[in-house]
Amino acid sequence: MLFTQVDLSGGYYDAGDNIKFGFPMAFTTTMLSWSVIDFEKSMETELGNALKAVRWGTDYLLKATAKIGSGVVFVQVGDPYSDHNCWERPEDMDTLRTVFKIDGSHPGSDVAGETAAALAAASIVFRSRDPSYSTMLLNRAVAVRLRHTHLFIPFFFLLIYL
Repeated sequence: MLFTQVDLSGGYYDAGDNIKFGFPMAFTTTMLSWSVIDFEKSMETELGNALKAVRWGTDYLLKATAKIGSGVVFVQVGDPYSDHNCWERPEDMDTLRTVFKIDGSHPGSDVAGETAAALAAASIVFRSRDPSYSTMLLNRAVAVRLRHTHLFIPFFFLLIYL
């Protein structure tokens, strides 16, 4: 299946250049979410910034998993060779925006599992703040997990918080 127009804007770049790697971005979003869950009361005036950072990551992960019905999760944007050899502002980027995906023929349960974990953890963060967004995150996490992983552990811990 060929996707010619996929909106993968947003999210976090990696290593000071213009590449987006799904696994570290999902891990970062998971850790940001658990930081809010565990230390919300200590964040005081920075809680709003933490919530924006989590949502920025999850908005991107929702885009990257938007084709999950077709079994596709987009896991990388950019070419590691050209991107690591070029330092420029994203606004001036002229390197190839190659997109890599996982699907039935290109497995990647590690990145799928972490993506599902990030979406699930963020659903806890937004459960009382934005219930419809939280539900969307949790539903997508379950869909990614069921389609691409055989993992039980991340969802076991999620049940503790539900």
